[in-house]
Amino acid sequence: MAAANPLITADAVEATEFMDLTRKYRVTGVPKTVVNETIEILGGLPEQDFVRAALEMPDNEPPTTA
Repeated sequence: MAAANPLITADAVEATEFMDLTRKYRVTGVPKTVVNETIEILGGLPEQDFVRAALEMPDNEPPTTA
């Protein structure tokens, strides 16, 4: 998503090299995605499910694309 929209930024961090961030975000598995410091997504998801989780959408509401 970050590559498709200039308003989205993303950073990748090697959890074993940055233990302070690992502790701060309570990383117990990878991949772990943290959205705006509030939404946490653990594991790999299909794109539609990831977007739904990142936007905190109910399972029955389809994500919209602009």
